[in-house]
Amino acid sequence: MNTMAPLVLFALVSTISPGGATTLATISGANFGFRPSLPLIAGIAAGLASMAALAGFGLAGLLLALPSLALAMKASGSAYLLWLAWQTARRGAPRLDGNARPSGFLAGVWMLWHNPKGWAMTTGAAASFVAVASGPVQLGALLAAVFGLLALASLALWCAAGLVLARAMRGDRHWRRLNRLLGLLLALSIVPVWL
Repeated sequence: MNTMAPLVLFALVSTISPGGATTLATISGANFGFRPSLPLIAGIAAGLASMAALAGFGLAGLLLALPSLALAMKASGSAYLLWLAWQTARRGAPRLDGNARPSGFLAGVWMLWHNPKGWAMTTGAAASFVAVASGPVQLGALLAAVFGLLALASLALWCAAGLVLARAMRGDRHWRRLNRLLGLLLALSIVPVWL
């Protein structure tokens, strides 16, 4: 357990800190509520768990050996997150007219697989905590479980925060300001990956 505590702390700080996934959970909670956002949250957590498993299986070594692949992944992920930020910033008040639906499970997985922060934290964890497991398969399974479970808890908190924000909104003007702020935060979440 002494060797697990640093891994759990690292995963907790990584998953609860503001970033693209937490911002999307907040946006979904604000616009659609908690229960309708659960598939998105589950998809993001599953995406992070699968990335952590791959990192444990050896992707970290591959990315370190091929810096051009790592750069291409960062660039495409950053572009996707900037597009999501732009879409968020352009929104006004939610129009829940029966046609509006929150993003689902597959969208959550897709978003996470394009999230440079997710790749950075899972490959970093695989490189840093390789000694806590007896081999790559065990490391991949351990990282997947820890990151997946903590992501579920963290994203649920961020989604609930979005719900609280939504209840404070009074009119379209407030919603536009909130969505611009959330879009800006989503765009800024890319900066630490490039520093």
